[in-house]
Amino acid sequence: MPIYEYQCQACGHEVEVMHKMSAEPPRDCPECNKPELIRKISAAGFRLAGGGWYETDFKSGNKKNLVDSGGSSGSGDSGPSAAPAA
Repeated sequence: MPIYEYQCQACGHEVEVMHKMSAEPPRDCPECNKPELIRKISAAGFRLAGGGWYETDFKSGNKKNLVDSGGSSGSGDSGPSAAPAA
């Protein structure tokens, strides 16, 4: 279940609430008991777990690697400062 951030428009109290996406959002502030809670827009947190990204995870068709197994890119640039073209 996602965690949503809410802020009371009456008193400014902020609260995090965990509920289903389909659940009715809370309206009453736990601090002042007024029905003034609105959901804040915030960055979603996520965690990458596992051994890493694999070559075949997001490829389709005849797409090639941008960086070969030796660590140099196809354009001749080398090193961590060389960014692949998007």
